[in-house]
Amino acid sequence: MLLIVDDEPNLLDLLRRYLGRLGYEVETCGDANDALALFRAGPDRFSLAITDLSLPALNGEELIDRIRQLRPGLPAIITSGYPYQPKAAGVAFLQKPFLPQMLVEAVQKALAGAA
Repeated sequence: MLLIVDDEPNLLDLLRRYLGRLGYEVETCGDANDALALFRAGPDRFSLAITDLSLPALNGEELIDRIRQLRPGLPAIITSGYPYQPKAAGVAFLQKPFLPQMLVEAVQKALAGAA
């Protein structure tokens, strides 16, 4: 299952529907604290976290750090409209706006790297 976190509801819905059509199970959250609570309730359910860098409360990097305290090494993708260089291993970056195929390729690469 993929966990997608973004504070833009329309984008969350679009990503959930698009990835769902490709056969991925997807959970979405519009808030980092909600995402962390969801992850805590079942960390083994998730195979990948995708989060926006700019979120209220916690930024995407902090969210990934906290998720990885519960599940070390979980692959992650951080998205942003701003340039960003991931600091942690196993974290990819996807610049917004991105094409759907770019997202699929990033997801496939992240999941393959975790296998």
